[in-house]
Formats: sequence, structure tokens, C-alpha cells
Amino acid sequence: MQWLKTKTIEQAMADSDEPGRQLKRTLGVFDLMILGVAVAVGAGIFSVGARAAGSFAGPAVIFSFVLAALTCAMATMCYAEFASSVPVTGSAYTYTYLTMGEGVAWIIGWNLLLEMISAGAVIAKYWGIYLSTIFSIAGLHVPSTLHLGSIDMEWGPFVIVAVFTALLMLGTKASARVNNVFTLIKIAITLFVIVVGFSYVDMKNYTPFVPPAQPPVVGHGVMADFWGQPMLAWLFGAQPSQYGWLGVISGASLVFFAFIGFDVVATSAEEVKDPQKTLPRGIFCGLAMVTVLYILVTLALTGMVPYTELAKAQNPSLATVFISVGANWAAQVIAVGVLMGLTTVVMVLLMGSARILLALCRDGLLPRSWSVTSATRKTPVRLQLLVGVIIAVLAGFTKVEMLEEMINIGTLSAFVLVSIGILVLRKKRPDLPRGYSVPWVPVVPVLSALLCTYLALNLTTLTWLRFLGWMAIGVLIYLAYGMRHSRLR
Repeated sequence: MQWLKTKTIEQAMADSDEPGRQLKRTLGVFDLMILGVAVAVGAGIFSVGARAAGSFAGPAVIFSFVLAALTCAMATMCYAEFASSVPVTGSAYTYTYLTMGEGVAWIIGWNLLLEMISAGAVIAKYWGIYLSTIFSIAGLHVPSTLHLGSIDMEWGPFVIVAVFTALLMLGTKASARVNNVFTLIKIAITLFVIVVGFSYVDMKNYTPFVPPAQPPVVGHGVMADFWGQPMLAWLFGAQPSQYGWLGVISGASLVFFAFIGFDVVATSAEEVKDPQKTLPRGIFCGLAMVTVLYILVTLALTGMVPYTELAKAQNPSLATVFISVGANWAAQVIAVGVLMGLTTVVMVLLMGSARILLALCRDGLLPRSWSVTSATRKTPVRLQLLVGVIIAVLAGFTKVEMLEEMINIGTLSAFVLVSIGILVLRKKRPDLPRGYSVPWVPVVPVLSALLCTYLALNLTTLTWLRFLGWMAIGVLIYLAYGMRHSRLR
């Protein structure tokens, strides 16, 4: 049955060396570490923690971050074993193709496209908004929207997407150097914010550390209706609630957005020097740095103001916190930090989307003519341009921010299948040379899959409905095109 056919590792490696469709190995440990930090330390570090604290967990949001980080760490171990054993592009799509079959692989590749393109469009849109904020702080009135007759266009996303699309078409190493500079600057700004933030901490704000559960307050980042409650609560008929330990778990589902960068790093496996050693080191160093930064920022913001003040704000962020304690100047620094953070996130998501598409096209599940790479620079020029156009149009002309939670569910679904895939790989190829091996198998992969599933079930019912609709579209495309044109057939 075509749906269940798997590729061999030897086929996957051979496909990566196909003339005219090759990528160039140029990235080292530092590049990979910064790549993960670049996409994870973006807008999330300045906003998602404040929202989770105000709407779900209070000061206990630190536990939300720890739970999300542990879940990500276990899934990352599975990614590291796959990436060091089969260093080809495609990330979870490729790993699923090797272990569970073409049909499941197509669905997960389709979900990865949802995650990365949606995230790229959302972040590009926010980049334009924050650019206008920077202009306003400088006393310049530069509107973020252009009126083209009856159509409104956000011009900022087109600028940032065009710049990084061009850089990525020129070469991965050149874009990585630019990314490294921007990422180091935003890490410095983040450390500055942490140091200043702790000088305003009032220990009274940490009490109660885990606020008592209560019925949700509609309009403060929470919806109490059917569509806004967690899927798990709807399935078991539980009453919606806010705060308490259930709030901590809901907060973890939200802040998981902060850790999506590490599956993107795995998409670059085919462009890494000495991948058996480099990939695991780069991935784990990046995750460790991101986790420490998030915990320190969260401790600072929940200590500066009571979580009840964050709950009252319509869109709480670190800027909200500093303004509330009278440090308006710090809010200006944060605005610059956010712009820097968003800049690198856009670049990494543009790159990751094109690599997922490259893997799908190489295998014939999408037109193979799209998978041709540049003869000189070894970059997927056509796909990079296509991704750039799609993300710019979505960000410039649509309300793409409505799909933010779709990013999380796409990531979590990929993490579940990669975790299960390790068990299959160990059984099918116990002799395979591995640069890194997941410890305590099967405990770690099974626990990773269960935690990711649990977090996904704590996303809203509306998110799940949209996700199922997206998968249905994917199945139709596979049946109409992918199954008929697959190279395995």
C-alpha cells in the first residue's frame, strides 16, 4: 500500500547527493546554536511570558516554561538522534518517511509547512508593526499600512521578507553571518532587560505563587465559550478555569511557542559540517541558552508587577511591565530588542520552510521541477522565492495573527511522530551508526510523545477544528497529486 511505503536511509542519503538538487555543507556548532536561539528568542521572550502569567498561571508561569522546556528537551533528543544518523534536509517529514510511511510523512510535512509559513507570516507582520513603533518613539509618523484603492497593505513584511529571501538565495553561510550578528545584539538587549528588571522586583508580587483556580474572565486573553476552552476540557466535560495548576499547564501550551526553533534547526542538517557531532551539540547548546533566558525574564516580569495587573492589560508584554513601574526608557530599549528579535526569526523560518518544501519536491510529492538548486550557490532559489512571496502576501494582506495557535499544534504534532519514530528506528536499524543516542529508550521517547499530546490537547477547540481542516486539505492534495507522482511509486 502506497500510504505505508517507507524510504530506506540509503535512499534518503542518495537523494541528498542528486546532481542539481544538492545543498552545501557550511554550518558549524556556533552557527546552529545561534540559529536555534535566533528563532526561539524572538517576540515570544518579550510578550508570550507576560500573557501566560496574566491570563493563565500568575508567577507560577515559571513552571509553565520549565514544563515546556522539558517537553522540548525530550523531543529534541529524538531530533538529535535522527539528525546525526540521517543528516539530510526535511526534519520530521524525512524521519517519518523513514519509519512510518509516505502518507504519514506527507501529513507531517504538510503540518510543518503550516507551522513555519504561519509563523513566518505572523512574525513578519509584527515586525512591520514594531518598526512603526520605533519610528513613533523617534518622533516620526510613518504609518504601517498603505492604502491601495480599497485594499490595505502592510508594507513592513514585504521589506523584511524581501531582504532575507534575497540573502538566503545568495547562500546559507552569508545569511547565517547576518543572523549571528543580529542574534548576539538581541541577546545583549535581553540580558540588559533582565538586569534592569530585577532592580524593580518586589518580592510581594510573587505571592501567591500559584494563584487559586477561578472561573475565567472573558476578554483577558481567555474565552470561556466552547471555542475558547481547551480541547481536553471539552472532551471530558470539565468546567473552564483560570489559574491554579491547570492554568500552569494551559500556560505551558501557550509558551511552547517559545521553543519552536529547534525543529527548524534540524531542517538544516544537510548544510552542516560534520553533522554527527555538530548537530547534537548545536541543538542542545541553543536549547539550554534559550531556557535560561526565558526563566530569568519570567522571574523579572512577575516580580516587577502583580500578575493581576498583567491580566488587565489587553496585550501584556515586557514593555507593559516597565511602563507600569515608570521605566518608560526601558520600554524603548525593549521595542528595539523586539525588532531585532523578530528580524532573525523571519530569516530562520524562511529558510526552514524552503527546506521542507525541497524535501517534499525531491520525493515527487510536490512538483520535482521546483527542487532544483543553484549550480553555484547550492541554494533552492525557486522554492526560496516562492516561500518569500507566500509569506509576504499573507503578512501584508491578511489577518494572519488569528492563526497563532496553529503554529503550536503543527510543532507538537511533529514532535509526537519524531518521538515515536525513534522507537521504530531502533527496531528497524539497531546497527545504524549514531552521532547521538537518546538515553533511557523507550522511556524518554514515550514520555516525550505523551507530554506533547497532552500540551496539544490543552490548545483551544477552535485551534483543533482549524487543524483538522488543514489536514483534510493535505490528504486531498496527497491523493490527487502526491500519491500518483511519488518517486517510491
